[in-house]
Amino acid sequence: MRLRVTLVAVAVFSMSCVRQTSVAKAPAAPQQAAQSVWERQIRNAKDAGDGDYQLRVLREKVAADSESIPARLELAKAYQERGYPDVSLEICRLTAGRFPASGEAQLALVRALRGVNRRNEAIQGLEAFLEQHPQMSPDYYSWLGILRDESELWTEGEAAHRKALEISPADDSLHNNLGYNLLMQKKNDAAAAEFREALKRNPRSPVAHNNLGLALANQNATGEAVATWQSAAGAAVAHNNLAAVLIEKGNYPAARKELEISLDYNRSLPAALRNLELVSRLDGNPALFHVKQGDGPPFPVKQDQTGWERWKASFKKLFVGPLDNSRKDPDKTASAPASGEER
Repeated sequence: MRLRVTLVAVAVFSMSCVRQTSVAKAPAAPQQAAQSVWERQIRNAKDAGDGDYQLRVLREKVAADSESIPARLELAKAYQERGYPDVSLEICRLTAGRFPASGEAQLALVRALRGVNRRNEAIQGLEAFLEQHPQMSPDYYSWLGILRDESELWTEGEAAHRKALEISPADDSLHNNLGYNLLMQKKNDAAAAEFREALKRNPRSPVAHNNLGLALANQNATGEAVATWQSAAGAAVAHNNLAAVLIEKGNYPAARKELEISLDYNRSLPAALRNLELVSRLDGNPALFHVKQGDGPPFPVKQDQTGWERWKASFKKLFVGPLDNSRKDPDKTASAPASGEER
């Protein structure tokens, strides 16, 4: 990237030929305007690149072949990894502007915009790109669905996910993404069908097991939900997950029972202990759980400062996980149920 250097002209003064000579004082140079945030970012990025061999090689590679889209995107990725998302975004903008028909450049721009929380711009750009350059790869429509879902545009997101599935109906991650969208619309029956379809194609998918269990629990099919979770993560996590659903519904007595079952299987399960502490603050009862006969008195749970609003806000993210589209990009990989996470 080229930086424009402004040269400040310095006045040169001559002396006269008479005896009495005087030298005029040079007028004060005008003060340079303060650097903008973007100019400082560029300056810092250049300074960082000058001492970074790999980054310097990538810059030289782009300078040698300015028509190489992969080289430009590799440079953008390098700046992103080094903590310069604005520089990375600008490189992606320039690349997409110079090569407007390149799907590769467009997706890189979409990811860069998403990375700095500019989803609306990413959605509008991707919609315009697909209108002008229809694609036969599901990735573009899947990304569009993900962006719309993250913006809570559920109906529009559903349409994009279905378009992606029209192109690649055998892809389990696309079925899971559509199922997640339907789940957020409270279309639990349709969501469960999509998660089952995903599991037909990938029986070991922990994400699909996790989401199917949630859809079943929302349908009050609690036994089937626990069995689904247990097949993927074990009994302790399964009963804790059901307790999390019951807490969200406000059924605290039933949630306590599920947490006691969970802690019978694993007394040190952090997620269950935190959820039990949460229930104690919501219903006003002590944070105790009754162990099996012969194991001793009720076990006290240490109180902490985790608040209900914090738990409520993070419930869907922690339990369901981010949207799953892991075929191409690790940023889109959904997290699976884990015994160490609060559900």
